[in-house]
Amino acid sequence: MSDDFLFVERYRPKLLSECILSTTMAETFYGIVKAGQLQNMLFSGTAGTGKTTVAKALCNELDLDYIVINGSMDANMDALRGKIKQFASSISLSGGYKVVILDEADYLSPQVQASLRGFIEEFSNNCRFILTCNFKNRIIEPIHSRCSNYEFNLTGTEKGKLALNFLKRLVSICEKENIEVEKKVLAQLVNNHFPDFRRVLNEVQRYGSNGQINSDILVNENTNIQLLMQSLKEKNFKSMRKWVVDNVDVEPTTIFRMIYDNIFDYAKGHSSAQVILILADYQYKNSFVACKELNLVACLVEIMGSADWQ
Repeated sequence: MSDDFLFVERYRPKLLSECILSTTMAETFYGIVKAGQLQNMLFSGTAGTGKTTVAKALCNELDLDYIVINGSMDANMDALRGKIKQFASSISLSGGYKVVILDEADYLSPQVQASLRGFIEEFSNNCRFILTCNFKNRIIEPIHSRCSNYEFNLTGTEKGKLALNFLKRLVSICEKENIEVEKKVLAQLVNNHFPDFRRVLNEVQRYGSNGQINSDILVNENTNIQLLMQSLKEKNFKSMRKWVVDNVDVEPTTIFRMIYDNIFDYAKGHSSAQVILILADYQYKNSFVACKELNLVACLVEIMGSADWQ
């Protein structure tokens, strides 16, 4: 058992066999391991779907030295070049090539990405690059052309099978952590946030801190969205803004979905259609904006003023 406090780190899969993947993705990555050769790769998909975990697992399977650089934190060109050059210029202890895992690469500016393509070629003899991103449209085309692209998106038929596998994993984790759990409640928690594995694990750790997970947490989750919808209905900007701050760890795309799923219970029929158009517009903008929180608040303000409430 690792000493990591966070469940997402303590129970992060180390090998591909431990990762929860679709059949197609699993076959693809096992094929890479069997061939023993790692290409430059670009992993894209929504948050918490296992992109970084799979990147690390591939390196572990092939016994390759790797470094993880966070693009949202190390976006400065000089810092990025310094870390990559220092790592790539030394010889691997295992005798093979090295791997740079560039996490959240879509947070890098186009100028930094343009320089990154030079790194990929400059260190090609000693390094491979795996880039992960939530929004692949924010990655410039020269990077796309230098990497094999893999999308961590699930079809409808795959979601049910993978959600069930993840539920079984969660039950096992709860047993190890001595958390008493109602399986139907755990299943609902998975259903609420799947395929964001990270979010579900964080919620399990949060709700299970008192040693049990029961139906009370579903009341808490339903109450949370009710508070937001009530603030919008009452046009209470202060209350809405406080809700956003309290839920700053939740991906805006998840909040957009929550509003979409509940708007029909709060807005009149003709008005619900207008809200959906607003949500679609701001979800698209979310891929490009510098401050996602500000974009979310702007979306909620527009909904607040445009909707005709019941």
